[in-house]
Amino acid sequence: MNRLILIIILFSLILFGCNVKQETVYKPETDSLRFEGEKHLRNIKQLTFGGNNAEAYWSFDNKQLVFQSDWNEINSQGCDQIFIMNADGTDLRAGEKYRMISTGTGRTTCAYFLKDGRIVFGSTHEADAECPNTPMFVEGRYVWAIYDTYDIYVADANGDNLSLLIGGEGYDAEATVSPDGKYIIFTSTRSGDLELWRYEIETGEYLQLTDELGYDGGAFFSFDSKKIVWRASRPQGEEAESYKELLKQGLVEPKALNIFVADIDGKNVTQVTDLPGANWAPFFHPSDKKVLFSSNHHSMEQGGRLFDIFMINLDGTGLEQITHSGTFDAFPMFSFDGKKLVFASNRRVDRQPSRETNVFVADWVE
Repeated sequence: MNRLILIIILFSLILFGCNVKQETVYKPETDSLRFEGEKHLRNIKQLTFGGNNAEAYWSFDNKQLVFQSDWNEINSQGCDQIFIMNADGTDLRAGEKYRMISTGTGRTTCAYFLKDGRIVFGSTHEADAECPNTPMFVEGRYVWAIYDTYDIYVADANGDNLSLLIGGEGYDAEATVSPDGKYIIFTSTRSGDLELWRYEIETGEYLQLTDELGYDGGAFFSFDSKKIVWRASRPQGEEAESYKELLKQGLVEPKALNIFVADIDGKNVTQVTDLPGANWAPFFHPSDKKVLFSSNHHSMEQGGRLFDIFMINLDGTGLEQITHSGTFDAFPMFSFDGKKLVFASNRRVDRQPSRETNVFVADWVE
């Protein structure tokens, strides 16, 4: 009887073998956008192809990305506007590859999906339809502009029903949303310095989370919505005076930044990194026990022009370099299922130098 069963099984495998699921063998040589040493990344796919495209963040269903772009093929404004695209690179429902969500006027930054599918983003469009002036260097210092005309808006995923969500005097931008859908965290100068604030979506209540001198910004929530991670400068002495003078001009010098974590009420602050240069664009690993971030600390002797993505434990141990493209790599964000990583990079298939920053998606491998 057992022999008969064995014969039947073998016959079935021969007859229906084409239906037996086989594991796909990964072939590194075909992963043309992956560089040697990038052991956590596989099947890297490029999603934009010109200009500057950055800060791409996932929808909660892991199907779409919202990002900012000045790419002239999709944006004639001359400065960043907000777009959405499918994360797999396919066309949107209307047949276009990219859809503008912002107004096409002013300058925009830092868009993020709400759990209901709407999008929040910073914009200067109500103050002026033109792109604001963007100084890059002041007295030999590389600076970022902190426009006091930035407010935070919310719109449907097709750009309809645009309305002001967070506004008032000063800079309000860099908004992100907690995975549980309860809170928005953002950076504001409403208290006189660049601080983190929390906005409760249901009640509209505000809570100031940081109060030390320096730039606190670029914050994100942990996957369990219990912690926040952000970049911060802590200038002292002459650097503190220089920081305050630049801030009066609506500028900040992002040369000395480190990564911090805290509870979502701003308590139990811990400094994660203590590295030279600019350590920024942090995002929690799906375990909530590590963070990814971008840094130039390893290239300071060469002028600090090379940025790579690194991973580190929350206690500051286990620093590991994730990207090795030899170009600019930053703005990492995990999909909400933890399976993919989106990031911005200047990498190219032909390995040629480029100043174009594009959006890439990769499978994440532990």
